[in-house]
Amino acid sequence: MVYSIVETHGLPSPHGQPNRVVNFVLRQHANMPDFLRWPLLVLTLAFDLAGGIYFFGRFHRQPNVRRKAQMDLWRQSPLGPCRDLLRFYDSLATLAWTENDLPAVSDQAASIPFSQSPAVGTGHTRRQVGVIGSGPGGAITATLLAERGFDVVLFEEGRHYELQSCRPFSVEEMLQKYRNGGLTPALGKPKVAYVEGNCVGGGSEINSGLYHRTPPEMLERWHREFGLQISEDELLPHYEACERDLSVSCMPGKLPSASLKLHEGAQMLGWASREVPRWFAYDGGSDAVGTPTGHRQSMSRTFVQRFTSAGGSLYPGVRCERVSREGGEFRVHARERSGAMLEFKCEKLFVSCGAIGTPALLQRSGLRGHFGPGLQMHPTVKIVALFDEEVNSERMGVPVHQVKQFAPDFSFGCSISSLPYLSLAMLDHPTELPKLTHSWKRMAIYYAMIVPQGRGSVRALPGFYDPLVRF
Repeated sequence: MVYSIVETHGLPSPHGQPNRVVNFVLRQHANMPDFLRWPLLVLTLAFDLAGGIYFFGRFHRQPNVRRKAQMDLWRQSPLGPCRDLLRFYDSLATLAWTENDLPAVSDQAASIPFSQSPAVGTGHTRRQVGVIGSGPGGAITATLLAERGFDVVLFEEGRHYELQSCRPFSVEEMLQKYRNGGLTPALGKPKVAYVEGNCVGGGSEINSGLYHRTPPEMLERWHREFGLQISEDELLPHYEACERDLSVSCMPGKLPSASLKLHEGAQMLGWASREVPRWFAYDGGSDAVGTPTGHRQSMSRTFVQRFTSAGGSLYPGVRCERVSREGGEFRVHARERSGAMLEFKCEKLFVSCGAIGTPALLQRSGLRGHFGPGLQMHPTVKIVALFDEEVNSERMGVPVHQVKQFAPDFSFGCSISSLPYLSLAMLDHPTELPKLTHSWKRMAIYYAMIVPQGRGSVRALPGFYDPLVRF
């Protein structure tokens, strides 16, 4: 099927051998949520056998013209699972085929050694404070407590990588640092693909680092719905501390052309548009097109380093299966990647596993509470714009302007616009795909983000590793 997709789409820039693309698709099938793997496998086999109905022979034995016809039939099928199957293979094959640095199956970036804390085997270890999850919520909590003299242990399910272990927004980064390789869907109408970090530093290692102070309308909403009375003046010292610790700033020097296009268009329409500051340390250099360079100030580069320097114990590659309460203490039941079980006791416990992981862990633990319902997201739709002049480059990253005229209900901004993601965005326009090789530098992806009225849920499934997310 991957060979057929590459041939029929006329995909540009064949950087890697087809077999490496096939292996990438197989790896992503193994990475996806476990309750979806068997249904996808069964549906793939059904697709192969369906060739006997259409052309009196299984799909993989048909000539290319018939394979293309069968794939088109399923892409246009009124049955959602049939369309989803082809979208799965179309998107992964397209993304991998146009990626410059597609890693081989054996490629595995070396994670930082598990040296901050000695292995504890299956015995009990007691700490004053336990923190589960090393993203911004957990890393900052653990660091501030450790710096004030508390004995703190910080658990992270993912591995510990250097920030520069791979190119940002690349396929390799998906394999290294994204939960389920980035294949995490919220099921519903429509399905929403979302991503989570799964490494030390959490989402701060993979996002663009855009930084916002809490909007006044959000403070007003919290006051109205929850009775929280807090002013911007009270929050100001906390904002300033975050901005100082994470080097939050606007981009010096020349801004990306794709970002300026959005800003200029908004100004012509009289809409409010501004550059969003980022947690980014600029190094005074610039790339080939003059855009300033530097490093994202993720948790692994900032608070996690402060945490270990303050004597905190970091346990990467450890999944917390459940927590329990006994004798006035919390007990954390965890498992290493090797399968070895660990148990920790602590007086206080902070669960900072994100909007998906936190309710799933509390449900697995059998704790009573309203865990799971009420999930909220901010879905985006994306468009590809074609300009008369070059606005894109290989190292552009995520541009920095957002249109806030209609916030908080709607916000517009720029997205990652590398060739693989442009190819992915153009899947519904297959005749345009072969043109990307010559025109991608004149193209950029933009998004519109909404605050929806809908709600979702998270449900831990008995016997499965991954929770079911619906929206």
